[in-house]
Amino acid sequence: MSGGVILAMPSEFSLIDRYFARATPQAVLGPGDDCALLAPSPGMELAITTDMLVSGTHFLPDTDPFQLGWKTLAVNLSDLGAMGAVPRWVLLAGSLPKADEVWLAAFSEGLFACAGRYGVDLVGGDTTRGPLNLCITALGEVPVGTALRRDAARVGDDLWVSGRPGLAALGLAQLQGRASLPGVLAAQCIRALQQPVPRVELGLALRSESLARAAIDVSDGLLADVGHIAERSRLDLEVLAEHLPPLPAGAPVDAARHCQLAGGDDYELAFTAPSENRSALAALAAGLDLPLWRIGRAVAGSGEVRLLDAEGQPVALKQKGFDHFG
Repeated sequence: MSGGVILAMPSEFSLIDRYFARATPQAVLGPGDDCALLAPSPGMELAITTDMLVSGTHFLPDTDPFQLGWKTLAVNLSDLGAMGAVPRWVLLAGSLPKADEVWLAAFSEGLFACAGRYGVDLVGGDTTRGPLNLCITALGEVPVGTALRRDAARVGDDLWVSGRPGLAALGLAQLQGRASLPGVLAAQCIRALQQPVPRVELGLALRSESLARAAIDVSDGLLADVGHIAERSRLDLEVLAEHLPPLPAGAPVDAARHCQLAGGDDYELAFTAPSENRSALAALAAGLDLPLWRIGRAVAGSGEVRLLDAEGQPVALKQKGFDHFG
Protein backbone atom coordinates (compact mmCIF):
# COMPACT_ATOMS: atom_id res chain seq x y z
CA MET A 1 0.00 0.00 0.00
CA SER A 2 1.25 3.48 -0.80
CA GLY A 3 0.28 6.80 0.64
CA GLY A 4 -1.30 5.23 3.73
CA VAL A 5 -0.37 5.68 7.35
CA ILE A 6 -0.46 2.76 9.76
CA LEU A 7 -1.21 3.87 13.32
CA ALA A 8 0.11 1.60 16.04
CA MET A 9 -2.43 0.61 18.64
CA PRO A 10 -1.41 1.66 22.15
CA SER A 11 0.00 -1.16 24.27
CA GLU A 12 -1.38 -2.23 27.62
CA PHE A 13 1.51 -0.55 29.43
CA SER A 14 1.27 2.69 27.49
CA LEU A 15 -2.44 2.88 28.32
CA ILE A 16 -1.69 2.35 32.00
CA ASP A 17 1.06 4.97 31.96
CA ARG A 18 -1.11 7.46 30.10
CA TYR A 19 -4.34 7.17 32.07
CA PHE A 20 -3.64 5.49 35.40
CA ALA A 21 -0.11 6.37 36.48
CA ARG A 22 -0.29 9.09 39.13
CA ALA A 23 1.83 10.04 42.12
CA THR A 24 1.32 7.73 45.10
CA PRO A 25 2.56 9.66 48.14
CA GLN A 26 1.03 7.18 50.61
CA ALA A 27 2.86 4.16 49.15
CA VAL A 28 6.49 3.09 49.58
CA LEU A 29 6.33 1.93 45.94
CA GLY A 30 3.44 2.43 43.56
CA PRO A 31 2.69 1.08 40.06
CA GLY A 32 5.48 -0.15 37.81
CA ASP A 33 6.88 -3.17 39.62
CA ASP A 34 5.55 -6.68 40.28
CA CYS A 35 3.95 -5.50 43.52
CA ALA A 36 3.23 -2.26 45.28
CA LEU A 37 4.91 -1.73 48.64
CA LEU A 38 2.73 -0.34 51.42
CA ALA A 39 3.52 0.56 55.02
CA PRO A 40 0.51 0.43 57.36
CA SER A 41 0.49 3.02 60.13
CA PRO A 42 1.49 1.83 63.62
CA GLY A 43 -1.40 0.56 65.72
CA MET A 44 -3.65 0.06 62.71
CA GLU A 45 -5.35 -2.98 61.21
CA LEU A 46 -5.87 -3.25 57.47
CA ALA A 47 -9.42 -3.35 56.12
CA ILE A 48 -9.44 -4.90 52.64
CA THR A 49 -12.38 -5.24 50.25
CA THR A 50 -12.94 -6.01 46.58
CA ASP A 51 -15.93 -5.50 44.30
CA MET A 52 -16.51 -6.36 40.66
CA LEU A 53 -18.68 -4.29 38.31
CA VAL A 54 -19.83 -6.12 35.19
CA SER A 55 -21.39 -4.35 32.21
CA GLY A 56 -25.06 -5.24 31.91
CA THR A 57 -25.23 -6.49 35.51
CA HIS A 58 -23.95 -3.61 37.65
CA PHE A 59 -24.17 -0.78 35.12
CA LEU A 60 -25.73 -0.11 31.75
CA PRO A 61 -23.33 -0.40 28.79
CA ASP A 62 -23.87 3.25 27.80
CA THR A 63 -23.15 4.66 31.28
CA ASP A 64 -21.14 7.88 31.15
CA PRO A 65 -17.49 6.80 31.61
CA PHE A 66 -16.66 9.62 34.05
CA GLN A 67 -19.51 8.54 36.31
CA LEU A 68 -18.53 4.91 35.89
CA GLY A 69 -14.97 5.69 36.95
CA TRP A 70 -16.29 7.45 40.04
CA LYS A 71 -18.72 4.64 40.88
CA THR A 72 -16.17 1.86 40.35
CA LEU A 73 -14.12 3.31 43.18
CA ALA A 74 -16.97 4.68 45.30
CA VAL A 75 -18.67 1.30 45.82
CA ASN A 76 -15.46 -0.03 47.36
CA LEU A 77 -14.87 3.02 49.52
CA SER A 78 -18.40 2.47 50.79
CA ASP A 79 -17.30 -0.90 52.21
CA LEU A 80 -14.40 0.78 54.00
CA GLY A 81 -16.79 3.42 55.34
CA ALA A 82 -19.04 0.71 56.73
CA MET A 83 -16.12 -0.59 58.79
CA GLY A 84 -15.10 2.89 59.97
CA ALA A 85 -11.81 2.59 58.08
CA VAL A 86 -9.73 5.39 56.59
CA PRO A 87 -9.28 4.75 52.84
CA ARG A 88 -5.60 4.56 51.82
CA TRP A 89 -4.85 2.51 48.70
CA VAL A 90 -6.65 0.87 45.77
CA LEU A 91 -5.81 -1.50 42.92
CA LEU A 92 -7.76 -1.64 39.66
CA ALA A 93 -8.15 -4.66 37.40
CA GLY A 94 -10.31 -4.61 34.32
CA SER A 95 -11.05 -6.15 30.97
CA LEU A 96 -11.84 -3.83 28.06
CA PRO A 97 -13.38 -4.70 24.69
CA LYS A 98 -11.00 -2.28 22.97
CA ALA A 99 -8.49 0.47 23.70
CA ASP A 100 -10.91 3.39 23.40
CA GLU A 101 -8.76 6.29 24.54
CA VAL A 102 -11.64 8.80 24.70
CA TRP A 103 -13.51 6.42 27.00
CA LEU A 104 -10.39 5.70 29.06
CA ALA A 105 -9.62 9.38 29.52
CA ALA A 106 -13.10 10.08 30.91
CA PHE A 107 -13.16 6.90 33.03
CA SER A 108 -9.78 7.63 34.60
CA GLU A 109 -10.79 11.24 35.24
CA GLY A 110 -13.85 10.05 37.17
CA LEU A 111 -11.89 7.45 39.09
CA PHE A 112 -9.21 9.93 40.13
CA ALA A 113 -11.83 12.54 41.01
CA CYS A 114 -13.21 10.07 43.55
CA ALA A 115 -9.71 9.06 44.67
CA GLY A 116 -8.77 12.68 45.24
CA ARG A 117 -11.96 13.39 47.15
CA TYR A 118 -11.24 10.59 49.63
CA GLY A 119 -7.44 10.74 49.68
CA VAL A 120 -6.51 7.35 48.23
CA ASP A 121 -3.66 6.27 45.96
CA LEU A 122 -4.03 3.91 42.99
CA VAL A 123 -1.01 1.64 43.53
CA GLY A 124 -1.41 -1.07 40.89
CA GLY A 125 -3.68 -3.37 38.91
CA ASP A 126 -4.05 -5.15 35.60
CA THR A 127 -5.79 -4.79 32.24
CA THR A 128 -6.70 -7.27 29.52
CA ARG A 129 -8.96 -7.54 26.48
CA GLY A 130 -12.46 -8.90 27.08
CA PRO A 131 -16.03 -7.92 27.96
CA LEU A 132 -16.18 -4.70 29.98
CA ASN A 133 -15.54 -5.76 33.56
CA LEU A 134 -14.03 -3.65 36.35
CA CYS A 135 -12.70 -4.76 39.73
CA ILE A 136 -11.28 -2.64 42.53
CA THR A 137 -9.43 -3.87 45.59
CA ALA A 138 -9.44 -1.20 48.28
CA LEU A 139 -7.37 -1.06 51.45
CA GLY A 140 -7.98 1.12 54.46
CA GLU A 141 -6.81 1.43 58.04
CA VAL A 142 -8.68 1.25 61.31
CA PRO A 143 -7.29 1.34 64.87
CA VAL A 144 -6.81 -2.14 66.27
CA GLY A 145 -10.01 -3.60 67.69
CA THR A 146 -12.30 -0.71 66.75
CA ALA A 147 -13.74 -1.67 63.34
CA LEU A 148 -17.52 -1.62 62.95
CA ARG A 149 -18.42 -5.27 62.42
CA ARG A 150 -21.64 -6.98 61.38
CA ASP A 151 -21.49 -9.30 64.39
CA ALA A 152 -21.45 -6.58 67.04
CA ALA A 153 -25.14 -5.56 67.28
CA ARG A 154 -26.84 -6.09 70.64
CA VAL A 155 -30.44 -6.65 71.70
CA GLY A 156 -31.95 -3.26 72.51
CA ASP A 157 -29.94 -1.37 69.89
CA ASP A 158 -31.68 1.07 67.57
CA LEU A 159 -31.45 0.40 63.82
CA TRP A 160 -30.55 3.41 61.66
CA VAL A 161 -30.02 4.17 57.99
CA SER A 162 -28.47 7.21 56.31
CA GLY A 163 -29.66 9.30 53.39
CA ARG A 164 -32.46 8.32 51.04
CA PRO A 165 -32.29 4.62 50.21
CA GLY A 166 -34.27 3.71 47.10
CA LEU A 167 -33.28 6.62 44.88
CA ALA A 168 -30.72 4.61 42.92
CA ALA A 169 -33.16 1.81 42.17
CA LEU A 170 -35.71 4.38 40.99
CA GLY A 171 -33.02 5.83 38.74
CA LEU A 172 -32.43 2.42 37.19
CA ALA A 173 -36.17 1.95 36.69
CA GLN A 174 -36.30 5.33 34.95
CA LEU A 175 -33.43 4.44 32.60
CA GLN A 176 -34.96 1.06 31.80
CA GLY A 177 -38.38 2.55 31.07
CA ARG A 178 -40.05 0.89 34.06
CA ALA A 179 -40.84 4.23 35.71
CA SER A 180 -41.76 7.72 34.57
CA LEU A 181 -40.46 10.23 37.11
CA PRO A 182 -40.77 14.01 36.93
CA GLY A 183 -37.68 15.70 35.51
CA VAL A 184 -35.94 16.95 38.67
CA LEU A 185 -36.56 13.71 40.56
CA ALA A 186 -35.47 11.63 37.56
CA ALA A 187 -32.16 13.50 37.42
CA GLN A 188 -31.66 13.12 41.18
CA CYS A 189 -32.32 9.38 41.06
CA ILE A 190 -30.13 8.75 38.01
CA ARG A 191 -27.26 10.62 39.68
CA ALA A 192 -27.74 8.54 42.84
CA LEU A 193 -27.40 5.43 40.68
CA GLN A 194 -24.49 6.50 38.52
CA GLN A 195 -22.41 8.62 40.90
CA PRO A 196 -23.09 7.44 44.48
CA VAL A 197 -21.54 9.15 47.48
CA PRO A 198 -19.75 6.67 49.77
CA ARG A 199 -20.49 7.52 53.41
CA VAL A 200 -16.86 7.50 54.48
CA GLU A 201 -17.15 10.51 56.80
CA LEU A 202 -20.20 8.99 58.49
CA GLY A 203 -18.45 5.66 59.06
CA LEU A 204 -15.39 7.38 60.49
CA ALA A 205 -17.52 9.40 62.90
CA LEU A 206 -19.59 6.41 64.00
CA ARG A 207 -16.40 4.53 64.79
CA SER A 208 -14.21 7.29 66.23
CA GLU A 209 -16.98 8.66 68.46
CA SER A 210 -18.12 5.15 69.50
CA LEU A 211 -21.67 5.89 68.35
CA ALA A 212 -22.45 2.64 66.52
CA ARG A 213 -21.86 -1.02 67.22
CA ALA A 214 -22.48 -2.75 63.86
CA ALA A 215 -22.72 -1.35 60.34
CA ILE A 216 -23.13 -2.36 56.70
CA ASP A 217 -23.41 -0.51 53.43
CA VAL A 218 -26.65 -0.86 51.50
CA SER A 219 -25.68 -2.34 48.15
CA ASP A 220 -28.16 -5.20 47.59
CA GLY A 221 -31.27 -3.75 49.29
CA LEU A 222 -31.97 -2.34 52.74
CA LEU A 223 -33.79 -5.36 54.17
CA ALA A 224 -31.38 -7.85 52.62
CA ASP A 225 -28.32 -6.05 53.90
CA VAL A 226 -29.51 -5.44 57.46
CA GLY A 227 -30.31 -9.15 57.39
CA HIS A 228 -26.55 -9.77 57.35
CA ILE A 229 -26.23 -7.86 60.62
CA ALA A 230 -29.08 -9.87 62.11
CA GLU A 231 -27.57 -13.16 60.99
CA ARG A 232 -24.01 -12.42 62.09
CA SER A 233 -25.12 -10.88 65.42
CA ARG A 234 -27.59 -13.73 66.10
CA LEU A 235 -30.58 -11.52 66.80
CA ASP A 236 -33.65 -10.24 64.96
CA LEU A 237 -34.13 -6.79 63.49
CA GLU A 238 -37.56 -5.19 63.34
CA VAL A 239 -37.97 -2.45 60.73
CA LEU A 240 -40.86 -0.11 61.48
CA ALA A 241 -42.61 0.98 58.27
CA GLU A 242 -43.83 4.24 59.78
CA HIS A 243 -40.23 5.23 60.66
CA LEU A 244 -38.77 4.73 57.19
CA PRO A 245 -37.54 7.82 55.30
CA PRO A 246 -40.29 9.65 53.40
CA LEU A 247 -40.77 8.52 49.82
CA PRO A 248 -39.80 11.03 47.12
CA ALA A 249 -42.66 13.22 45.97
CA GLY A 250 -43.73 12.43 42.43
CA ALA A 251 -42.71 8.76 42.48
CA PRO A 252 -45.29 5.95 42.33
CA VAL A 253 -45.77 4.95 45.97
CA ASP A 254 -45.64 1.17 45.57
CA ALA A 255 -42.60 1.24 43.29
CA ALA A 256 -40.81 3.76 45.48
CA ARG A 257 -41.41 1.69 48.62
CA HIS A 258 -40.16 -1.45 46.89
CA CYS A 259 -37.04 0.40 45.74
CA GLN A 260 -36.48 1.74 49.24
CA LEU A 261 -36.68 -1.68 50.88
CA ALA A 262 -35.19 -3.97 48.25
CA GLY A 263 -33.69 -1.90 45.44
CA GLY A 264 -30.03 -1.68 46.41
CA ASP A 265 -27.17 0.26 44.79
CA ASP A 266 -27.58 3.14 47.26
CA TYR A 267 -24.37 2.74 49.27
CA GLU A 268 -25.94 4.35 52.29
CA LEU A 269 -24.95 3.00 55.70
CA ALA A 270 -27.26 1.00 57.92
CA PHE A 271 -26.09 0.58 61.51
CA THR A 272 -27.13 -0.29 65.02
CA ALA A 273 -26.46 1.96 67.98
CA PRO A 274 -27.31 2.04 71.69
CA SER A 275 -30.46 4.03 72.41
CA GLU A 276 -28.52 6.45 74.63
CA ASN A 277 -26.71 7.71 71.51
CA ARG A 278 -29.81 9.18 69.86
CA SER A 279 -28.99 12.80 70.72
CA ALA A 280 -25.39 12.42 69.61
CA LEU A 281 -26.52 10.89 66.33
CA ALA A 282 -28.93 13.76 65.74
CA ALA A 283 -26.03 16.17 66.26
CA LEU A 284 -23.87 14.14 63.89
CA ALA A 285 -26.57 14.22 61.22
CA ALA A 286 -26.72 18.00 61.49
CA GLY A 287 -22.94 18.31 61.40
CA LEU A 288 -22.62 16.16 58.27
CA ASP A 289 -25.76 17.65 56.68
CA LEU A 290 -26.88 14.07 56.16
CA PRO A 291 -30.23 12.73 57.38
CA LEU A 292 -30.05 9.74 59.71
CA TRP A 293 -33.25 7.78 60.23
CA ARG A 294 -34.01 5.57 63.23
CA ILE A 295 -35.98 2.86 61.46
CA GLY A 296 -36.14 -0.05 63.87
CA ARG A 297 -34.69 -2.04 66.73
CA ALA A 298 -32.75 -5.18 67.57
CA VAL A 299 -34.62 -7.85 69.51
CA ALA A 300 -33.84 -11.37 70.66
CA GLY A 301 -33.94 -13.90 67.85
CA SER A 302 -31.93 -15.99 65.46
CA GLY A 303 -31.14 -13.76 62.48
CA GLU A 304 -34.46 -12.68 60.96
CA VAL A 305 -35.59 -9.30 59.63
CA ARG A 306 -39.25 -8.28 59.91
CA LEU A 307 -41.03 -5.26 58.46
CA LEU A 308 -43.82 -4.18 60.83
CA ASP A 309 -46.77 -1.92 60.06
CA ALA A 310 -48.14 0.81 62.34
CA GLU A 311 -50.04 -1.80 64.38
CA GLY A 312 -46.91 -3.87 64.86
CA GLN A 313 -48.04 -6.58 62.44
CA PRO A 314 -45.61 -8.21 59.98
CA VAL A 315 -45.82 -7.02 56.36
CA ALA A 316 -45.51 -9.76 53.74
CA LEU A 317 -42.62 -9.20 51.34
CA LYS A 318 -41.93 -10.81 47.98
CA GLN A 319 -38.29 -9.72 47.81
CA LYS A 320 -35.81 -8.26 50.28
CA GLY A 321 -33.00 -7.44 47.92
CA PHE A 322 -30.82 -8.35 44.95
CA ASP A 323 -29.20 -11.78 44.63
CA HIS A 324 -26.78 -12.43 41.76
CA PHE A 325 -27.76 -16.10 41.71
CA GLY A 326 -31.35 -15.80 42.93
